[in-house]
Amino acid sequence: MKPIPALAVAILSATTMVASAVTAAPAVPAHADTVIKNVVLVHGATVDGSYWEQVYRELSQKGYHVTIAQHPLTSFGADVAATQRVLSLQDGPVVLVGHSYGGAVITAAGSDEKVKALVYVAAHAPDAEESVADLNGKYPMESLKAVQATPDGYIYVDRSKWREVIGADTPKSYSDFAAANQVLTNGEAFGAKLQTAAWHLKPTYALVTTDDKTVSPDLQRFMYERAKAQTVEVKASHSVLVSQPKAVVDLIVTASKLRSSVAP
Repeated sequence: MKPIPALAVAILSATTMVASAVTAAPAVPAHADTVIKNVVLVHGATVDGSYWEQVYRELSQKGYHVTIAQHPLTSFGADVAATQRVLSLQDGPVVLVGHSYGGAVITAAGSDEKVKALVYVAAHAPDAEESVADLNGKYPMESLKAVQATPDGYIYVDRSKWREVIGADTPKSYSDFAAANQVLTNGEAFGAKLQTAAWHLKPTYALVTTDDKTVSPDLQRFMYERAKAQTVEVKASHSVLVSQPKAVVDLIVTASKLRSSVAP
């Protein structure tokens, strides 16, 4: 038998190594994360979209396309319509986030087909045929006596009590400004009963604020357990999006990573 030339040996060895590498390559996982890059933030009552500024900045730095819905707080229907208008401008799937009363807004607007996940941040999550007022009545808060109303029914928080009730863990310079910068809100919005609740159909995430003096932590737990939400708890006031924006951002990032099938 003739000896194999050195060049042939080299080629044969290389071929064997390639074959071994191909055989040893890990299989493509059955599932992989699909990251949703569009995030729409919905504020609550008596505030405007600037309440989300720190969350917006941190998400933007992570590469998310963030839009803040500046809804008018003149009626529940108008607030839902304003949010739907913002959703219509998104170029793909959306994570829809609501804070406080904004949770009721996303519960109604979240049925939009672009919305792939809902995030509640110390937020109301009513069911169908239920209102924010109904929920607050289940777990009344003594501190809400600080809420006042104009003669025509628009509400606001007593400026001297804003920090205590809304943002005890925010910088005083911020809480002083926020108390002066309130958006009068039509109180009738809290009595509006929802027709549908998107959390029945969409993946749902929630953040409970354990030091909250606005939306009872026990009410938050009740709502989020009912919605089968993936929930985290943070020792924070109702203004967690200002005092601990990272906790809010982390939950939104988690919600943005949906599991999807990948062909083997």
